[in-house]
Amino acid sequence: MSTDASALQLVLSGDPALIAIVRLSLIVSLSAVLFAAIIGVPLGALIALTRFRGRDGVIVLLNALMGLPPVVVGLTIYLLLSRSGPLGAWGLLFTPQAMVIAQAVLVTPIIAALARQTVEDLWVEYQDELAAMNVGPLGRVATLIWDGRFSLLTALLAGFGRAAAEVGAVIIVGGNIDGFTRTMTTAIALETSKGDLPLAIGLGMVLIAIVVVINALAWTARRAGERYAG
Repeated sequence: MSTDASALQLVLSGDPALIAIVRLSLIVSLSAVLFAAIIGVPLGALIALTRFRGRDGVIVLLNALMGLPPVVVGLTIYLLLSRSGPLGAWGLLFTPQAMVIAQAVLVTPIIAALARQTVEDLWVEYQDELAAMNVGPLGRVATLIWDGRFSLLTALLAGFGRAAAEVGAVIIVGGNIDGFTRTMTTAIALETSKGDLPLAIGLGMVLIAIVVVINALAWTARRAGERYAG
C-alpha cells in the first residue's frame, strides 16, 4: 500500500493515536482563542473608543504584535514557567495549559487589532446616533460589538487558524510528549523526522481540512454581515 493510501486509511479508520492528537489540538486551540477573545475584543474596543496620549503608538504596537515570532513567545513563556522562573511554582511547563497560554499570547494581538479596526469603523458610522441617544461608554462598547459581531467572528476564526497552525511556541512549552502534549503540528514535524510518513500525511490532511472549514466559516460570516448591513 502506498504512503498516501496508508495515510488516508488512518484518517478514514479513525486511528486512535491520530484522533487523540487531533482532539488535543482542537481543545488547546479553542481554549486559547476563547481566552484571547475575552481579553482582545474588549481591549480592541477600548482603544477604538478612547482618545489618549500615545494612542497612535499603541495602535502601531498592537499591529506589530500580530507578527510576534512564535519561538520568541515560546521562549519567554518557558522562562516564566520554568522551575527557576517567577511562575515556576504553578507547575505548568510541559502541560496543555502552557500550550494554551502560548497560543493565547500569539492570538490576542490579532483579535485585539481586528476588533479595534471593526469597532472604530462602526463608531465613525454610528457616533452621532449613539451620542444623540446619550448612550454611555459601556453601552457604546456593547452596541458596537454586537453590531460588528459577524466581523468579530471572522477575527476569532482568523485567530483560531493562527493557533491551530502553530508549532514553534507549542513545542517549546509543551515538549511534544506522546499522549499528553502532542498536537497536529508538532506530531507532523516529529513523525516526518522519524520517517513515519503515513501518520504525518494523515495529520496534514486533517489540518488542511480544518483550515478549509475555518475559511469557509469566515467567508460565510462575512457574507452574513454584508446581508445584515444591507
